[in-house]
Amino acid sequence: MEVNIRKATVEDFAAVHRLIMEFAVFIRTPEKVTITVEQMIAERESFNCLVAEADGRIIGFATFFPAYYSWTGKAIYLDDLYVPEAYRGRQVGARLLEAVIGIGRESGCKKVRWQVSRWNERAIDFYRKRGAVVDDTEMNCDLFLE
Repeated sequence: MEVNIRKATVEDFAAVHRLIMEFAVFIRTPEKVTITVEQMIAERESFNCLVAEADGRIIGFATFFPAYYSWTGKAIYLDDLYVPEAYRGRQVGARLLEAVIGIGRESGCKKVRWQVSRWNERAIDFYRKRGAVVDDTEMNCDLFLE
């Protein structure tokens, strides 16, 4: 299977949205997803998304955005990285992660940061094998503005 990692286009957004919904079910929080394809299109200038494509199908995605950390400086925040079960173990996730890391390096970033669910041992192992430091002392905080 030949996999191409590339920047998502508007034409990909419906497929990416389906994967976002699938990912939300996987991490047990589908009720938290409020994004629509229409919103993705309207906000496309802010929607940084890479897709993994094979045989004309989107088989994974990574969303990210620029960040700045007062302790380290420029960074990229990896918001989501998801590959459906049928395509895991084929380096699709690794290639998406490597592509985001590459964008960070090219942009002069000092690090890539993301979160992972404590129960998702497979993902934790995946990240640790790639050199990530998994810090289990901090918690996420969200303050919704709408």
